Amino acid sequence: MDSQQVRLLDGSTFAISDRGGDIGAGTDVEGVFYRDVRHLSRWQILVDGQPLRPVAGELLEYDTGVFYAVEPTPTVDDPAHLILLRERHLGPGMRERLTLTNRGTDERKVTVVVRFAADFADIFEVKKGMSKSLRPQARAGDGEAELCYRRADYRRGTHLRAPGAFLTTDSATYQVTIPASGQWSVELELSLSASTKQYAITNGHRPQMDIGLSEWLAQAPSLDADWPLLRRIYRRSLVDLAALRFYPDVTPRASLLAGGMPWYMALFGRDSLIASYEALPFVPELCRTTLRALASEQSSGFDDMHDAEPGKIMHELRHGELVHFGQRPQSPYYGTCDATPLFLIVLEEYWRWTGDADTIRELEGAARAALEWVEHYGDLDGDGYLEYQTRNPRHGMPNQCWKDSAKSILYPDGRLAPLPRATCEIQGYAYDARLRTAALARQVWGDNALADRLERAAGALKEAFNRDFWLPETGYYALALDGDKQPVPTLASNPGQLLWSGIVPDDRVEAVVGHLLGRNMFSGWGVRTLAAGQPVYNPVEYHNGTVWPHDNALIAAGLARYGRRDEANRLATGILEAGGHFHDRLPEVFSGEDRDRIPIPLPYPGAGCPQAWATASPLLLIRVMLGLDANSGEPRVDAHLPEPLSRLTLRGVASRQGRVDVSA
Repeated sequence: MDSQQVRLLDGSTFAISDRGGDIGAGTDVEGVFYRDVRHLSRWQILVDGQPLRPVAGELLEYDTGVFYAVEPTPTVDDPAHLILLRERHLGPGMRERLTLTNRGTDERKVTVVVRFAADFADIFEVKKGMSKSLRPQARAGDGEAELCYRRADYRRGTHLRAPGAFLTTDSATYQVTIPASGQWSVELELSLSASTKQYAITNGHRPQMDIGLSEWLAQAPSLDADWPLLRRIYRRSLVDLAALRFYPDVTPRASLLAGGMPWYMALFGRDSLIASYEALPFVPELCRTTLRALASEQSSGFDDMHDAEPGKIMHELRHGELVHFGQRPQSPYYGTCDATPLFLIVLEEYWRWTGDADTIRELEGAARAALEWVEHYGDLDGDGYLEYQTRNPRHGMPNQCWKDSAKSILYPDGRLAPLPRATCEIQGYAYDARLRTAALARQVWGDNALADRLERAAGALKEAFNRDFWLPETGYYALALDGDKQPVPTLASNPGQLLWSGIVPDDRVEAVVGHLLGRNMFSGWGVRTLAAGQPVYNPVEYHNGTVWPHDNALIAAGLARYGRRDEANRLATGILEAGGHFHDRLPEVFSGEDRDRIPIPLPYPGAGCPQAWATASPLLLIRVMLGLDANSGEPRVDAHLPEPLSRLTLRGVASRQGRVDVSA
């Protein structure tokens, strides 16, 4: 995150400003955004025609910030007498109180101008730095101004209430007299509309918001530990999960997680499933809602524009102008190869922890359709593996694994692996999905024949996978099979997630762990996405040498699954200690530079923060350290605490028996 930015977040609405609170005077990404559209592209305060000098801008909570600025002076030694405090609260719109204080000994008469504009740019346009020359319809009068954009049946609006101001369609002006040692204040309100539905501010909460932050924190398990960093990161994670909640149209009374800020404030398949898995026994509502929302958007047919096939779970759902008019495919887009097996994995994990048979039966049809995709449509050439290749040459994603940047599946010399690609971790997901679906078939749906067939199929997949993906010369798994069925021998983190899936035979675990925790792959903070020492390694390239907290959390869970608790703790403590250098908040990704060479984790430029699966990663790491699982139908602890900890207790963990306390 840019250190000069201040980001406020509240579900589908977020705001990015400079340190002084101004929007649009700095970078092109600033603005107030709602449902994938920028509803405010300029929001700037001028006093007597001049911007003030920012002093500080800080978040008080995820949806509330304060900004402090002073009038410019001829030299740094001259005292500033006018001081502006801006108190901003984000909800379904924005509310901002301006308080201008005169610290001088004389009365001051000043002109305060709030400049505003809305370009209604689509999030995809903003991300690419594209300008939008738009003159929206505007009106002003009686203390209110409104900016509107209409195109056929698509409508967006920004409504400003500025009591006592002289209003035009781009400014609100106040003539102010402030006595010595006195102050003047005013409160401005913005509300936002999409299509024909108007959202008004109601004490800073959405009308459908059932659980505010304090209640959210009270309902989550309380943590007691003698490692202060863990306590801080745990609370930060819970707060950021609350910030990332939104209420999808298909489940308006229950929340799930957006992918992350600023570019992924929407429903995702892979991201939301992994994040809800990580957070499951802490806040199970997120998992239940995610499963239901994704089932409601499950594809029922073929569609090349959207990379859809029957039973496939979506990748991304957007609501902006480009999607509305079919210029982009995210309405929703199904270009992911891993969300569908992950849906089955998370469904069974939800059953383990909650015993919620009603939901499992409700989603049986969706689960069977997802299984059909895993067994048939996802296997493009009938060789038993899940492969991917987009059918949308203009806007389809070339990589449809979790490393979904265009140049992530490479040979060690930098050549792109030919399509279609079958990455190794997705085969692990497919293996685990079969076993978990077999458990649901036997225990909930009463279909023993299906369970038996899936268990046999999982065994056959495990045998074939360990024959075709294993590289005896390196003692590690291939990153992928390319379109010519040739192994891609690049040393990457993907095989670490195979431990989480359980597809690795016991006699190969030692070799896999040796690579993961070796110097080329383990930076000291975490496992790199791609090992150092290869020509394609770059510690600040998105998927080719960076460290991703969620990737490491899943790898740590896999290490613990195979009894490698010391190595799991090494990853857990490294990732958590890195979080301490990012204000106790784990970013989406950070640099893979070696900890011995550079003793702080370096930020990755443009990393999302907060990001759902990074935010939830500490919760999974806590489970790893506690050895906390529900395989037997009730919470079980087999703790192996790392050196910073000698005491760790969770009170109020969700389980089939209700809320329980667990302790080490």
